[in-house]
Amino acid sequence: MGYTISQIAERTGLTTHTLRYYDKQGLLPFVDRDKAGNRDFKESDFVWLDIITCLKKSGMPVKQIRTYINMCMEGDATLTERLETFEAHKKAVLEKLNELTKYLKKIDFKIDYYKTAIDAGTEAIHAQTNCTWLDVR
Repeated sequence: MGYTISQIAERTGLTTHTLRYYDKQGLLPFVDRDKAGNRDFKESDFVWLDIITCLKKSGMPVKQIRTYINMCMEGDATLTERLETFEAHKKAVLEKLNELTKYLKKIDFKIDYYKTAIDAGTEAIHAQTNCTWLDVR
């Protein structure tokens, strides 16, 4: 006796809709079915769902996640390809992180800009310092 899709949804924070979508997209080939044809999740499936969630939330497309899952199902013959998948994904995540860091600097700049203007009672204070948005890189 395993877990139902509702129990999995509650425990993982994923919706039943998302879990069904993942199944239809071929991301859950490891999930067994009971005699009635319902998904019958095992404790070990939580590890799979955790990595799928990690990859999805960090920007990996579903198609690429499916390719990764299929490689895992093939076993040791795909170890090198799986490593390459993670190395490429790490590079993409780091690039996105760098991009977000730049945006965060601009957001922080605007927060400071408005705090200074509020403290001075006017935005005109910034005209005196020649402070512009483009100064933040």
